[in-house]
Amino acid sequence: MWTTGAEQVEQAVAECVGLLGAVTGRDWEGVRAGRLEWDCRETAVHIASDLIAYAGQLAGREPEGYTPFEISLDEGTDNAGAVQVIRTTGALLAAAVRTTPRDVRAFHPYPFRSANREGFAAMGVAEVLLHTHDIAEGLGVSYEPAPELCDFVLTRIFPHVQPGPTPWPTLLWATGRGELPGRAPVTQWRWNNNLVIDAERITLQGVTPAAATDLSTVGDGGFEWIEGGPIEGTRVGAGLVYKQYEDGVHRPEWGMYVLVRREDERAIGAMGFHGVPDEAGRVEVGYDLVDGARGHGYATEALRALSSWALGRPEVRTLVANVERDNLPSQNVLARAGFTRVAEDPEQLAYELREPGEG
Repeated sequence: MWTTGAEQVEQAVAECVGLLGAVTGRDWEGVRAGRLEWDCRETAVHIASDLIAYAGQLAGREPEGYTPFEISLDEGTDNAGAVQVIRTTGALLAAAVRTTPRDVRAFHPYPFRSANREGFAAMGVAEVLLHTHDIAEGLGVSYEPAPELCDFVLTRIFPHVQPGPTPWPTLLWATGRGELPGRAPVTQWRWNNNLVIDAERITLQGVTPAAATDLSTVGDGGFEWIEGGPIEGTRVGAGLVYKQYEDGVHRPEWGMYVLVRREDERAIGAMGFHGVPDEAGRVEVGYDLVDGARGHGYATEALRALSSWALGRPEVRTLVANVERDNLPSQNVLARAGFTRVAEDPEQLAYELREPGEG
């Protein structure tokens, strides 16, 4: 069953509180937290600060920046009190995730300046897992979170990281905290929330590896679909996205987008790229719509928005689309979106859309 992430936040915080609660009698201020510059006490406060900050972003629906507040512990608060604050702020984030509508996005800088409730949940879980690890390493105690929590984080905000043999060492490696056989050490890293491209009546919402694997089977990928969706083409495309993720070649902005209608926030189809642009700046696009959404201009509108975004990228010069000879509706979509037919064979017609100034 699809999850918003509230349960994962609660589980991660419970594991953190259980571990740290057992070592509150130790000196946290005099011990560096793993590879961080902070001591263990500062790191614990940082966990709580991130949890409440993410809850505030969701609750306030902040579109352009961070909510301007900070938290600090009362003077004289001991380590047990710091653990209490982590537990409380974790509960607040879980509540915010659980009660925020699916379509809400709030500001976060990495990398497209917004995240949805699932993204904030994944970021909150990541902060808890990684900094609990840092504190545990500093204090010399053993800590390994549940594998499903690590997988929750990796498949939502680390779509560019190829899965490893097990999720926890992979997450540690991806954040510069460990080694992974056959992979170079990570010295700089940043997580990646999904991209959303706006059009007039719809939004194109980037599909995470978690959503892709769900859509590729019998799930809805966390979207509410109109009757008849998702259709087979969407499921096949989602399976290809997840295969690219498994192979370590997935680049999320060059993947798949679900088309969501603004008026009722229901998914009506999918559109996206077959891979990253090649050396000549060519990238292929494909799309499909649920039957009940056809004939309203949604595909044309989405294709125009996606094309405008892609041609605004320096690595793209030409968009390519191939369509069956007997698929007149799809040919009409391409023509209305500005594509020109450039080639044909007995089965397919090839269309292109070039950046302005390209011959």
